[in-house]
Amino acid sequence: MDEGSGLAGLELRHLRCLLAIVDTGSFTDAAIQLGVSQASVSRTLHALETVLGVRLLHRTSRTVTPTTTGVRVVHHSRQLLTEAENLVREATTGHTRLRIGHAWGAFGRHTTEFQRRWHQRYPDVELLLVRHNSPTGGLAEGACDLAVVRHRADLRRRYASAVVGHEPRYVVMAADDPWARRRRVPLADIRERTVVVDRRTGTTTADLWPGDPHGDVEYTADVDDWLAAIATGRCVGVTPQATVAQYRREGVVFRPVSGADPVPVRVIWNERDPHPRTHAAIALLSELYGD
Repeated sequence: MDEGSGLAGLELRHLRCLLAIVDTGSFTDAAIQLGVSQASVSRTLHALETVLGVRLLHRTSRTVTPTTTGVRVVHHSRQLLTEAENLVREATTGHTRLRIGHAWGAFGRHTTEFQRRWHQRYPDVELLLVRHNSPTGGLAEGACDLAVVRHRADLRRRYASAVVGHEPRYVVMAADDPWARRRRVPLADIRERTVVVDRRTGTTTADLWPGDPHGDVEYTADVDDWLAAIATGRCVGVTPQATVAQYRREGVVFRPVSGADPVPVRVIWNERDPHPRTHAAIALLSELYGD
């Protein structure tokens, strides 16, 4: 391919060469680092400058420093090479890594124990928990191999799923809220308050209060914004127990809700291409939620 034909001629070796020159401070040391001749380093840099159509380095008999444009190119080169390395790692690690997505609460109070037992039982499979605030916990976006979801959206049409446990609901309020003195709060009482919900991934909907519609509702799209709104005292939230374990913070308290059905904790995955350890993860989660 013609290296002077624009960005089509850009290669990763060009970027590695540029970084080697900048990081070592000389063409000679860059050649040693890369295991090539100094002439090869000069040709590769020239090829890169030809592709980009700009000068990247100021070169004297003693120093090599990036030009103004070169500084920007060096910065982006580091990012591109990092992304390239991540791409190769993702493609080559295969099933030696299991990514489990979640929108908010991971596995709640079972999160740490799940991580410990997984490492003990499957030391050859790295476990990564990926927080992704989408209805599928990152599964639809390709960010994970399987995901834990708690909301009521019908995901079975696109994904295989299994319920691994259930979690009681809690009402969340400002620490100085009058309800904070209660040990439990009836679900019917919450109908009269302004409730803040996450319409994309939340478990709270008007269906919690059959019959008469619920009162005022505020919407948010992130757990931190949700908690910040509750801390003001103008609204409350209703959430599964997982949030209690994962998001304790000053100015906000949690109290159990009475009269409300528990929230099913569901694992979803791509049925056509499941990770080989999918059912191992489901079994371990079912074990923990069953304890």
